[in-house]
Amino acid sequence: MKRNSLSFSISLWLLFTAVMLQVVESAKGKYAHMLFNELFEDYSNALRPVEDTDKVLNVTLQITLSQIKDMDERNQILSAYLWIRQSWYDAYLKWDKDKYDGLDSIRIPSNLVWRPDIVLYNKADDDFSEPVNTNVVLRYDGKITWDAPAITKSSCVVDVSYFPFDSQQCNLTFGSWTYNGNQVDIINSLDSGDLSDFVEDVEWEIHGMPAVKNVITYGCCSEPYPDVTFTLILKRKSSFYIFNLLLPCILISFLAPLGFYLPADSGEKVSLGVTVLLALTVFQLMVAEIMPPSENVPLIGKYYIATMTMITASTALTIIIMNLHHCGSEAKPVPQWARVVILDYMSKIFFVYDVGENCTSPKREKEEECKLEGDDGFQRRHKEIRGHLSSRNDDCDLKEKLNGNLNKSYGVHGENVRETVDCCSCYKMLIKNIEYIANCVRDHKANRAKGIEWKKVAKVMDRFFMWIFFIMVFFMSVLIIGKAA
Repeated sequence: MKRNSLSFSISLWLLFTAVMLQVVESAKGKYAHMLFNELFEDYSNALRPVEDTDKVLNVTLQITLSQIKDMDERNQILSAYLWIRQSWYDAYLKWDKDKYDGLDSIRIPSNLVWRPDIVLYNKADDDFSEPVNTNVVLRYDGKITWDAPAITKSSCVVDVSYFPFDSQQCNLTFGSWTYNGNQVDIINSLDSGDLSDFVEDVEWEIHGMPAVKNVITYGCCSEPYPDVTFTLILKRKSSFYIFNLLLPCILISFLAPLGFYLPADSGEKVSLGVTVLLALTVFQLMVAEIMPPSENVPLIGKYYIATMTMITASTALTIIIMNLHHCGSEAKPVPQWARVVILDYMSKIFFVYDVGENCTSPKREKEEECKLEGDDGFQRRHKEIRGHLSSRNDDCDLKEKLNGNLNKSYGVHGENVRETVDCCSCYKMLIKNIEYIANCVRDHKANRAKGIEWKKVAKVMDRFFMWIFFIMVFFMSVLIIGKAA
């Protein structure tokens, strides 16, 4: 029984409290209407709300950066989403809160009160619309606080010398458009912009937003004009550009020296160089579309240009080396200095050997030994043949003499004499043919050796330039990474 009575008492108390709150709210609403009518009965929002016209009206400015919408490097425009808070004191909008049941603040449309004409000086938008007509908070002591969101497009001097590892500083300058410093003065609410509500950007990192007040006297007027400049310090996140622009370029540039390693008989050396050059040209055009057309060439653009120059040089050298490779029997012999420097020393340094040749048993010595042995054997066999044939000739001469004596003595004429003469003439023709064949073989071997030497010179030069260009690509890559660090 006692428990039921206690529950009934609590319910009655809650009902009474709700009714009283509703009565209070309705009372405050009535006082708010009364206050609004009394305040704006003779109020004008066209004039500066000061009792003394010689008195300066102080406007406190605070900027909150919410989001970076876009950074257009090519047009040098920064798009940002800001919250702009302005506060000032209106001498004609004050009341005694005790007369209005303790009502200390009201919220009214901002177009009903006087507002400072503070604008973004370096605005780069073609839309000159009025600010957003959000409500202002009006306090009993005359303080007005106006919070308005704004999407601003401001001009920003973009320095892309170290793209994609660059940092940018974009200024947001706010000031009154018509009031000078003797009429409206701007005061910084904080030493920097508020970044507590900033939404992280996928491309840029925020490293600060310091605020500085400037007082400038323009040439047209003698009065000072104050402004507040917020410097937005941005650091680019370079991971996207490293994986999509820089890394493919490095990998493609390492393909260029491999063109020297490609065999000359394949016919693809020049095609590889031209293909790599076209691939880099495509990436260079992609970078050119992003960057502004300024004299400052970005770091990645310099890397592309240096790599393209290197590939062009490698393609030209490849053409020259292929001409050396295809030197035939009509070419001049390899000069003595090239034979000593290239064939003797550089071939060993770059480990260039012929088929079946290694560093422990150079083929050149074997070829010389085989050549000497071949020449000696050939000469030995040639001498034996000539000796045999000369002995046969002596036999023929002897037989001719004997036959002649027999013919003279006995008057014998027959087939034996005729056969002997024919045999001797065949031997003589055979000797001439063998000498001709030997000379042709000797000339063919000499021409073939000349062509082999030129091919080896071309192969050594290919290997030399391959390592030179590999070192150049490596140091260029290290240099751009060092610039990034």
